[in-house]
Amino acid sequence: MGNQDLRKEAHDLDVTVWVGKSGIGAVEEELSDQLRERNLVKVKFLRSARAGSTVEELTEELAARVDADVVETRGNTGVVHR
Repeated sequence: MGNQDLRKEAHDLDVTVWVGKSGIGAVEEELSDQLRERNLVKVKFLRSARAGSTVEELTEELAARVDADVVETRGNTGVVHR
């Protein structure tokens, strides 16, 4: 499945992982579990999680930690695929 197809599929997904002030380490295991159940997960980064970083940087780091790929980032939301 290509990146464009994954972006289309992600469009209608609801956010199921929220990253807050505890940072990406707090949601690592949850994201990994969700990626086992379905191959595409939408992650929302709250303002408190973004202190000094961009959503793109945070999404890349979180995806690397759970061995996944970043499909896209838009606004405060990232989509990861495994």
